[in-house]
Amino acid sequence: MNYAKLTLLREKIYFPADEVARVLGIQPASARVLCSRYARQGLFYRLKRGFFTLAEKWKALTREEFFQVANLLQVPSYISFTTALAYYNLTTQTQRNFWESAARKRTRKFQIEQDEFYYFKLKPELYFGFEKKKGVFIAAPEKAFLDAVYLCSLGRYSLDISALEPGKFDRGRLKTWLKRYPGKTQKMVKKICRI
Repeated sequence: MNYAKLTLLREKIYFPADEVARVLGIQPASARVLCSRYARQGLFYRLKRGFFTLAEKWKALTREEFFQVANLLQVPSYISFTTALAYYNLTTQTQRNFWESAARKRTRKFQIEQDEFYYFKLKPELYFGFEKKKGVFIAAPEKAFLDAVYLCSLGRYSLDISALEPGKFDRGRLKTWLKRYPGKTQKMVKKICRI
């Protein structure tokens, strides 16, 4: 059975269909058909066109591995909002099977099994303040907070302010970056952080 030969892929979070072609020594077109068949059978999960993961691997992914999947599903994007704040232990609000990212292209949602991946489009001038950590693009703590308050000020996001720990933010960085945001966002941030 071909599936048994795919043990090499168990080490990967996700893989393109071309990788299946290489491992099995078959043509790329045949690999795409095989991947689609395995997805229908529940052995693979389709992440996006041409990319798959093993169903057994998906059930054991760590938070950081879900972040890598989030970065893949919509490019470019970075982990932000409450998802990043929870990662940095700056909110007591916990999210299960729910991953949020800032994006440049569009606001959209992906659902893969029980997991939901949300992407909120930001204006180009607000797409900054993130870095690559352990293979994942993620907002700095202050930027995740600013992103969340910005969308909240527009009525496009719900932020549990009582769950935040604003005293842990780098106030200098917060003040510098806050200048790039509209007045309504600035007012909300100043009220929350007392700056």
